[in-house]
Amino acid sequence: MDAAPHDASPVLIVGAGPTGLAAAMSLARAHVPVRLIDKAMQPNPHSRAIGIQARTLELLEQHRLIEPFLELGHRARVANLFSNGHRLARLDFDPLHTRYPYLLFLDQATTERLLTEHLATFGVTIERGVELTMFSQGAAGIQATLRRAGGHTETLHPSYMIAADGAHSSIRHRLGLSFVGKTFEQTFLLADLHAETDWPEDEFHIFASGEGLVAVFPMGHGRHRLIADHPAEPAASAAPATPAVLGEPPLNIVPPPSLDECRALVARRVNERVTVSDLAWSSYFHLNSRMVERLRVGRVFLAGDAAHVHSPAGAQGMNTGIQEAFNLGWKIARVLNGAAPDRLLDTYNLERHPIERDVLRQTGFITQMAEADHGPLKLLRERVMPVLAALGPLRDAARLTISELSIQYRRSPLTFERILDGGPRAGERAPDALVHVVDGPLGRAPGVGCIFDLHDPAFFSLFLLVRPVPADETPLDPAAKHEPPLNTELDRLAAEVDKVLLGAVRIWRVTDTSGEGAPPLAESYGRTRPSFYLVRPDGYVAARGRTGSDLHGLLRHCEAWFAVGGVVPEQAAL
Repeated sequence: MDAAPHDASPVLIVGAGPTGLAAAMSLARAHVPVRLIDKAMQPNPHSRAIGIQARTLELLEQHRLIEPFLELGHRARVANLFSNGHRLARLDFDPLHTRYPYLLFLDQATTERLLTEHLATFGVTIERGVELTMFSQGAAGIQATLRRAGGHTETLHPSYMIAADGAHSSIRHRLGLSFVGKTFEQTFLLADLHAETDWPEDEFHIFASGEGLVAVFPMGHGRHRLIADHPAEPAASAAPATPAVLGEPPLNIVPPPSLDECRALVARRVNERVTVSDLAWSSYFHLNSRMVERLRVGRVFLAGDAAHVHSPAGAQGMNTGIQEAFNLGWKIARVLNGAAPDRLLDTYNLERHPIERDVLRQTGFITQMAEADHGPLKLLRERVMPVLAALGPLRDAARLTISELSIQYRRSPLTFERILDGGPRAGERAPDALVHVVDGPLGRAPGVGCIFDLHDPAFFSLFLLVRPVPADETPLDPAAKHEPPLNTELDRLAAEVDKVLLGAVRIWRVTDTSGEGAPPLAESYGRTRPSFYLVRPDGYVAARGRTGSDLHGLLRHCEAWFAVGGVVPEQAAL
């Protein structure tokens, strides 16, 4: 995107967990000045969130950051659910149409380190031991007071502020936002330890029984994450007076779970050989299922645990926060460089709040069903689930939901949708595909490439899909008879979109090819030629259509939402 003015006020991000780091990375890539603070002097060394979903991995790839995650993470391709010693369901992720058909297990401390190192390549570092003590906001900006560990204070005037300061967010409290939801009654146990099993290395297991719930997740090299509810004594004494949240220590000091307690839990609830040893870290915690009623208050935006907390079922929490950060970052960048109206920022809440609500519902229901020791939920788990799990369409839906590949913004006003022969609809994830690049920006020579390689998350990408050029013709041959009127129309479209988006779009003319490395273009984007797909910086389709009247509609859409001075179309108004 266009670089923000050098004297532009920075965006203040409070909280340097995965959400805050992702937000800073998205903004810094778009040349927006960022201040990232965290009151902790050191990052938390203990692993909390451990699962990285396929959609998050795709976004990390587009940010050119995927290799170290794949090198250090452990891939789990199969999930197993047991009840009272009988396997109810087995869900494998291999059928997913993605380069990452698995759940990548990597401790959160390592995830934060990798994001921090990548952020440093943009010249942004975490300011640790710095606390936001107060703030006020008005139409012109925010006034924030920062205090360093030594007592020195600083007054900052950021343009916007992102609250990524965790479940006990002080910003949320100061804004007076309610955190609606409930606390689960049970105390839960979490432990990182070594486990010897007869299971394949790429499978994880969840066991439900009358004794309670226990889950065992492989982390690689024999390390496992153990999570269980209803732990044996000292569960009652461990329950904090004020509920703690997963990943945060209880507020009253109690001894952490011992290795013997972990062994006893596994022995009672797991009907297979599991030998645990070498306890590295453990804690008790309470689960909360809560969320704010809105994600924007003036110039302040909430994201990650500051906006929602819930059960770890399905490994959705950290992934949801990271994807919120990517959704918000490009919108702030577009508004700050003066190229888009403020109403673009309202779509952050409009798009993400329903997703958060669905995550809370799903994770809460899964947790309650897995824990049930009697009644309808137990019947559903033991009698109905095996039948449903045998149905192919339901298994496919479960894979897409857990992997977060099904997340979409089809009802967002930022979508311009026209019917094509296949391909993702406007608002859906833009999938990868193998293409032959006819021409592109930055002097890109023709050749074979992938959509994910061509897309830069600091820019919109406009993909113009044309028919392959016959072998005896070249695209630059003036005598060629290959669709000259349509190509001319696409060229005119490209020029007009580039003018509207003020240099924030990279335009690629691509066509079908054969090879390996990604699905064929026709499989991922349909067979309509010529056609266009406009991909947002966060990797979702903003618009698609054919030539003719669709081109005019695309220009009006871009003028309305991505350019200053545009009029919101009546059907797309917020």
